[in-house]
Amino acid sequence: MKAIILAAGMGTRLGKYTENLPKGMLNFNGKTLIERQIEVLRQCGVNDITVVKGYMPEKIQLSGVKYYENKDFANTNMVETLFCAEEEMDGDIVVCYSDIIYEPRILQEAIDSPVDIGVVADTDYLEYWKTRLDNWQDDVESFVIRDGKVIELGETHCTPDKAQVRIVGIVKYSHTGVEALKKVYHENKEKYYAKDEPWLRSKSFKKAYTTCMLQAMINAGYRVDPVLVSRGWMEFDTVEDYEKAVQWNQEGTLKRFIDIN
Repeated sequence: MKAIILAAGMGTRLGKYTENLPKGMLNFNGKTLIERQIEVLRQCGVNDITVVKGYMPEKIQLSGVKYYENKDFANTNMVETLFCAEEEMDGDIVVCYSDIIYEPRILQEAIDSPVDIGVVADTDYLEYWKTRLDNWQDDVESFVIRDGKVIELGETHCTPDKAQVRIVGIVKYSHTGVEALKKVYHENKEKYYAKDEPWLRSKSFKKAYTTCMLQAMINAGYRVDPVLVSRGWMEFDTVEDYEKAVQWNQEGTLKRFIDIN
């Protein structure tokens, strides 16, 4: 099992905290987010770790990992960042967003899942979301499961019944899943890369979100499975939620959502 951490983004919604720092290097309780992820990955036996940098790449200097760089990070998004490390995409991989932290049990669920394409998702995220965000309804996405598989994800401003489960930011691909991912990516890239027009729910193919690529795989007939967990993770996306997380940690109330070292 390999891991690829997507760490190219600027994190503009974190304001002053990422003016001179990639958001994956945000400090939380004495360690950066990426450092925390690397610790958990190694704890779960994943030692072949790649980080794809972009914004302020010189600020990410961690030992024992491989690096790739998305030099066009300002004009692209998660999918293009992932494919900057395509030569690492062989065998089983787990892909992680850089702005999250998670307990080892969450990652282990993904690693142990016998599926080809497994999307880690939280069935009990609503209390965290409502506590984290004053206007939490503005930041929901669809994650619809039918007959045990994912049929829709990533639709913003969806109805509440479609957002009972929340994507965490960890996707596991088996070797078979990786080959399917590469096939769907390259087929769509050939058709849409040069076009400055919407692609599924993304502004363009160049700016495709992970959820849109997963939806494209579903639309192409590939099975995408949910890997369901309950809490045990956090996302750092805005000034508001970062400051609240720091406050919860200081107050000793963080453990209702995640247990960190």
